[in-house]
Amino acid sequence: MKLDPFYLIVDSADWIARLVPLGVRLVQLRIKEAPEAALREEIRRANAICAEHRCQLIVNDHWRLAIEEGCDFVHLGQQDLAAADLSAIRDAGLKLGLSTHDEAELETALAAKPDYVALGPIYPTILKTMKWAPQGLKRLAAWRETVGALPLVAIGGLNPERLPGVFQHGADSAAVVTDITLNDDPEARTREWIAASAQWR
Repeated sequence: MKLDPFYLIVDSADWIARLVPLGVRLVQLRIKEAPEAALREEIRRANAICAEHRCQLIVNDHWRLAIEEGCDFVHLGQQDLAAADLSAIRDAGLKLGLSTHDEAELETALAAKPDYVALGPIYPTILKTMKWAPQGLKRLAAWRETVGALPLVAIGGLNPERLPGVFQHGADSAAVVTDITLNDDPEARTREWIAASAQWR
């Protein structure tokens, strides 16, 4: 499996409607807290938009709703992985991405036979408070060696200027949240990311 090198992460279908038509090919819908009915509607709308624009949608955490709404990709953190029914996910034909932050988490992730693993934060990030220090490019290169041909996603503190470093150290895809969603012109920044990552497509 090949991931697009530009991996956008947003927290609403509104963001997906706004940015995916610009040429985004890979997006994660990451909504942490919402009533189930609202979550279902967000996932359903995001799925329809992505299908229209030939963009791969990855649903964060909510694997049951992803199955019920006919999605084909889910991303789980380590806590969610421990509670998830991997057999149900696989039986439904969903692909699986997993977060990792240290060697123990990577071992746990690889045992689940995911379709990709993510490592972060590569650089300092303002997205959320983490107990892990920035991993850096050397750790990314070590992950690359360990996971072999499995797709590897870098996340945390990334911007277009840092893309050559992460790709040269083994990432297949670079995930971004705040560099776009907190930008004064998210559309223009999205186009910058698409252009900057194009050579690794």
